[in-house]
Formats: sequence, C-alpha cells, structure tokens
Amino acid sequence: MAADMELKKAFTEMQLNKIETSKKLRFIDFQEEQLKKSKARYELTDSEISQLPEDTKVYATVGRMFVLSKLPELRAELKTKTEKVVEMIGQCDKNKEFLMNSLKEQEESLRDLVQQKKNNIEK
Repeated sequence: MAADMELKKAFTEMQLNKIETSKKLRFIDFQEEQLKKSKARYELTDSEISQLPEDTKVYATVGRMFVLSKLPELRAELKTKTEKVVEMIGQCDKNKEFLMNSLKEQEESLRDLVQQKKNNIEK
C-alpha cells in the first residue's frame, strides 16, 4: 500500500516536471527562433552596407531614433551584435540539452523505482 502511494507520488511529480520542462523548451525554442531572425537581419544589413563607399553617411539605430554614424563603426557594431546573438543561441542550445538530460534522468530514476518495487513484490 505504501509502495503504491510512493509510486503514485513519483509519477505525479514526474508528470508535473514534464509539463514544466516542455513549457521551458517551447520558450527556449521561441527565443532561439527570434535570435536567429535577428542574426539574419544583422548579416543582411551588413552585406548590403558593405557595398557602399566608405564615406557614405549612414544612420545607426539607438532605441527609436537614428544617429549619424560612420560606415566602419556601423559595420563593427553589426559584427559585435551578430557575435553576441550567436553566443546567445549557443546558450539556448545548452539550456535545451540540460533540460532534456534532466528529464531523461528523472524518467530513468522512476523506472528504477518501479523495477525496485517490482523486485520487492516478487520476493
């Protein structure tokens, strides 16, 4: 009887954890998608402005306003932003991997618990 309650509690905890983990994974996927879009936008902008002469007046966005900037400075800023986004995408991948591994570990521990209870009943 106590074993049944312990198993039921473990299953309930795992089910709740699985729901939370799937929510977190969906959020990370959404975040990663947005970061990839930003990366593509930065790369596209850089490829377009790389065709301009060096003395061309360009405007960099700062919040909601545009500030006159030099072309090399703007390209350097875009490169920095792209590198930061790539780093953040890598972090998202690591977070997803960690969540998946923790979920697998919990499932394995639950299987071990079920097997242990099954072995105790057979004895």
